Amino acid sequence: MVADPPALRRADWEPHLTDRSAALTRPEQAAERLAGWAAAAEPGDRLGTKDELRSRCGVSVGTFNEALRLVQSRGIVTVRPGPGGGLFVNRQSPMVRLGNSVLALDDDAASVADAVRLRDALDPLLVEDAVRHASPADVSAMRTELGRMHAAAEELDGTAFVHANWALHARIAAASPNAILKSFYASLLDIIESHVLSVQPVGEHPLPEYIRSRYELHAALVEAIAGQDRARALQLIHEHNTTITTPADERGSDQRG
Repeated sequence: MVADPPALRRADWEPHLTDRSAALTRPEQAAERLAGWAAAAEPGDRLGTKDELRSRCGVSVGTFNEALRLVQSRGIVTVRPGPGGGLFVNRQSPMVRLGNSVLALDDDAASVADAVRLRDALDPLLVEDAVRHASPADVSAMRTELGRMHAAAEELDGTAFVHANWALHARIAAASPNAILKSFYASLLDIIESHVLSVQPVGEHPLPEYIRSRYELHAALVEAIAGQDRARALQLIHEHNTTITTPADERGSDQRG
């Protein structure tokens, strides 16, 4: 795990696109302009009112509001109401790289790093417990979370995908009969999720391939748990936490989702 500089604009984490204007939606294009203006300013600087910035972007109110939602979710700007209000540049969020993804965090990045390290160490114990003790209702709940992951994948919503991913891990942990272990694990997930502002893929893999590989790994993990295949389940959770995938290698990436 290493710290990376903030990926304020999509170009910073999706460099494979050659014709970016053709690939982005209108809200995404407006969000890119807002992110560019924020990157050129200082933390705390006022960029302008919503109406001023919407006019500069040349978009409708609905399009601008969606663009604003995108940049706010990345922690790039904050909106202040009232006289003298408008859009202000946020202090740059800490960025933590986890394999093929980057998490934009609030101020407590150190707690997230510690929680991820502990979570990774506990994963094999909880997967083994799930293989031994998961009931049909537990497996059904895991498949429900897989469905949420699939829906987020269809929307190419990386942030929603990773949150659904963490919810799946929580369901796997819930199958353990060890109350102390699963309670501690759930608290680690809460720490990670509560401090994450957004999730962005990085590296050479496009977002659809990144999400597809992660979904397929987790689907295989749930099937191994359902089939009480201990060796397969432990192999998958090891790959989940240690390996990086390429499009030709479907075993899973080091996103640690």
